[in-house]
Amino acid sequence: MDNASDLRFFASSDGELAYRDTGGTDLPVVLLHAGFLDHTMWDEHIPALAKEFRVIAPDARGHGRSANASRPFRQADDLAELLHHLGAGPAVLAGVSMGAVIAVGTALEHPDLVRALVISGGGTGDREFTEPWSKQAQAAQFQALAAGDIEAWHDASDAWAHGPERPREAVRPEIYTRLREMRQRTISKHTAGEADHHIPVGDLGARAGRIAVPVLALNGAQDAPELRAMAESVARTAPRGRTAMINDAAHFPNLERPEEYTRILTDFLHSLGQELPVRP
Repeated sequence: MDNASDLRFFASSDGELAYRDTGGTDLPVVLLHAGFLDHTMWDEHIPALAKEFRVIAPDARGHGRSANASRPFRQADDLAELLHHLGAGPAVLAGVSMGAVIAVGTALEHPDLVRALVISGGGTGDREFTEPWSKQAQAAQFQALAAGDIEAWHDASDAWAHGPERPREAVRPEIYTRLREMRQRTISKHTAGEADHHIPVGDLGARAGRIAVPVLALNGAQDAPELRAMAESVARTAPRGRTAMINDAAHFPNLERPEEYTRILTDFLHSLGQELPVRP
């Protein structure tokens, strides 16, 4: 099925949340997108994974086709509500950037719903950067948004796609186009000065040792070092963590190297076998 016909909506406790749910009835695999993007960042992966697994790809609240928040919420609780509705736990959560943060938060707050984690370019929820390149890239985004200059915001946001070690031209033009289309769908849902109702799950990095399920940190080798370190710190702190790297890719390794990302993810899923989940 194509994206449009496969998109469904769940009446959550605060508006409708959009998601795709396709594939078999075996192990559920939940694909969690990055901030300001939506489930379409997984378009190449969904059909490949759905040949073998049940694939669920939601739009986070306030992103894509999902409703904006009207009251305080946690993204991990939204995901838990969706998985309970679908009867889809325990599931493997694969997340990039913000999606990695949601994955780790859900594993800590709703461990009964999580079978394993695959996280890229984030996972600890840290918002303060210390390295010059990351600080400058983040500041440029904030300044553009504060000024209401959406085009400048897109330009600043594009920097994460190539990272600090590569020129802009290292990333295929169609990837920038897709990123802008996704970001535009999300930013157009919001207005300047609106309340931010999101409540982050606290102390993710400090509590990572409590994650008893397998964890794979799957970073792009050219991502900003601080972002790579977030995912790797979770994997190294969790008792059953491991790390892997995708070369010639930065913050969105699944977009730059979709076949390699899918292969590594599928191998990881196969490695889980029939082993029962370990509960904290």
